[in-house]
Amino acid sequence: MPDSTDQLCTFCKIAASQLTADVVYEDRDFIAFLDSRPLFPGHVLLCPREHYGTLLELPLQLTGPAMLATQLLAKAVEAAVQAEGTFIAINNRISQAIPHLHIHVVPRRKGDGLKGFFWPRQNYRDATAREEVRGAIEREVQRLRAA
Repeated sequence: MPDSTDQLCTFCKIAASQLTADVVYEDRDFIAFLDSRPLFPGHVLLCPREHYGTLLELPLQLTGPAMLATQLLAKAVEAAVQAEGTFIAINNRISQAIPHLHIHVVPRRKGDGLKGFFWPRQNYRDATAREEVRGAIEREVQRLRAA
């Protein structure tokens, strides 16, 4: 059973609106926001609202909705930042900086320098650039959900 009252979990606090995040998508079960240390602008994290440490702990009834939300976000990110594709990743424990299941949706372009699992982080130019990307992804999510 998940511990939705985990007071130490950053992502639980974001899901409960106790910490702010640059949210691009949310529904009853999931929330997605810009990664605070993005590989590239538009790098989004999708998390279940309830605390599940890894994909292995996610209840079966949430796996389908998680993948549907991932597909939606991949389309939205690609369109919003004019990416050629996306990299979708889930770490289970190893390399999981925050022990709350999260799915990385990372925009990709040919020659972007991302090789294997070496992820050179790239910050946003400034708060305005970050907000522009956040707003673009959110608008794409809304457009795709309405279609």
